[in-house]
Amino acid sequence: MGTLKTEPALDRPDLLAPPVLEALRRWSRASDVLVAPIDPALADTAAFCEAYEVGLDESANCVIVSGKREGQVRYAACLVLATTRADVNNVVRRLLDVRKASFAPMAEAVELTGMEYGGITPIGLPEGWPVLIDSRVAATANVVIGSGVRHSKIVLPGAALADLPNAQVIENLARPAG
Repeated sequence: MGTLKTEPALDRPDLLAPPVLEALRRWSRASDVLVAPIDPALADTAAFCEAYEVGLDESANCVIVSGKREGQVRYAACLVLATTRADVNNVVRRLLDVRKASFAPMAEAVELTGMEYGGITPIGLPEGWPVLIDSRVAATANVVIGSGVRHSKIVLPGAALADLPNAQVIENLARPAG
């Protein structure tokens, strides 16, 4: 994939956030997961894709969304291709069954996930969180996602993501960017 130098993720625990490594060790699809070191200054999607020659349509972003219902905060992870944006105000809000949904504050997302901002991934999220995957991500042969840290990226088949705990593949979870 692009110019990334990948190897089996479980062979490189130094390239994974602790919750990601723990989740991979329990996941039946772990053998499908590769990891590659990257320059952490290039972890943001546009810079990463340009530097490592990965198409935006092969790179997915994981965003943490929250909303309140009956005084309780509900969280979900949304995984969408870099060519799209999660439809937080309509689709995600309805799926979370909240009146208003928004991106979780950075400090809160980092604290709750145990991952670095800019590296948050759907693998290893807190138990019970829904993992909402846009159908375009699941249909991608191989997709690049975060690894929980900014100094690496994970590569895996898009279809494997549907096998994550609490994963739901959602048609039109995202809208085209721009």
